[in-house]
Amino acid sequence: MARADLKKEKHEATEARISTLNMPQGGTWASMARNEALSRLRGMGLPARRDEYWKYTRPDTLIQQDAPAAALFDSLEPAVFDSVDRLKIVFVDGVFDAAASDDLSLSGVEIDRLETAAAADIHWAKDVYGRLEARGQTPVARPLAALNSAYATDGILIRVTGKAAKPISLIYTHKSEASDAILHHVIKLEKGAELTVLENGPAASRFNKVMEVEVADGAKFHHIRAQGRDHERRAATHLFTRLGSESLFKSFTLTVNGALTRNEAVIEFSGDNAVAHIAGAAMGDGAFHHDDTVFITHDAVNCESRQVYKKVLRNGAVGVFQGKILVKEGAQKTDGYQISQALLLDDDSQFLAKPELEIYADDVACSHGSTTGAIDQDALYYLRSRGVTKKEATDLLVLSFMAEAVEEIEDESLREEIVTRLTGWLERRSG
Repeated sequence: MARADLKKEKHEATEARISTLNMPQGGTWASMARNEALSRLRGMGLPARRDEYWKYTRPDTLIQQDAPAAALFDSLEPAVFDSVDRLKIVFVDGVFDAAASDDLSLSGVEIDRLETAAAADIHWAKDVYGRLEARGQTPVARPLAALNSAYATDGILIRVTGKAAKPISLIYTHKSEASDAILHHVIKLEKGAELTVLENGPAASRFNKVMEVEVADGAKFHHIRAQGRDHERRAATHLFTRLGSESLFKSFTLTVNGALTRNEAVIEFSGDNAVAHIAGAAMGDGAFHHDDTVFITHDAVNCESRQVYKKVLRNGAVGVFQGKILVKEGAQKTDGYQISQALLLDDDSQFLAKPELEIYADDVACSHGSTTGAIDQDALYYLRSRGVTKKEATDLLVLSFMAEAVEEIEDESLREEIVTRLTGWLERRSG
């Protein structure tokens, strides 16, 4: 396809998609941010399969006018994080559910809804909303994120001035087979602040979410996400983060089931001596396509980044990892680590990886690696020779394989919760 034809195709797809949407009305700051995002979207066009960072994942169902139907699924299990003392904020098919949510008040934390704050002419979120997303469009276009900034109907705005007493939990419930949700969250941590955010639930038949996180000097942000088990759901999520000096950012995502999930993360070091770790564990069976796309930019001195992604795939499931570390000139003493690995439990599944390093500084320690393989038969034999059944031995080896990613969760109780969910997935599949 000629470049002109591709541009025309993307333009037509973009106009068709936005023709089904209504830009929310708002005050000065929100209207300006939304119109700027719409301009970005029209300039780049929605993704097409021939785009470099979409060659492994078909964007068709993420950009078509109507959301593909997704059957509702009840796992009959307690929701993840139910045992955690947390402030709950609930969305049902992308609509805020006040009755199911807790009071939006927490010491050291200011919480607003986007729908309410956007009606004002001035709000602190104007310095973050759409700003980090716009910065993240270079050098790789992320059009679904621009679509989100332009048309998000609601979301949560969180400003943290101290250490939050307990985690804030964003719960996404799916109750309509045709729901098409667009949510945009903004989190701003002031100097020395600390917050943990939990996310769980399938959200909608099709879900487009952006989370922008500004981490100021000395602040700490922890993020643990469990993406819902609905088998037919589709999701495109985006995490944009900017780190100040001596700040900390840690994010972990567990994904099980789902027809199509694409999780993008864009992390920028703008202050010296900062640390960012991002990890993911995905387990897929059958019609499962899971894509992690990560871009980390080091633009400060003595910073540490770590990417750890593990996927377990069977019955034709597909896993994708695209990760890049960019070290800019002057970003000396950078420590960048990236690993992506897949465990294929049969011959029908596949893992597609594109690890990248781009370095313009000379005093750095950066590495990347990617492997794909089957269960270690020697280890399996060793366990079975000691009386462990084949099923139990296989489960132990899978959990051991996932351990490096799960260990990125600092909180021990939350880490144990994730291990419990992984174990449950293995038990259901073997059953």
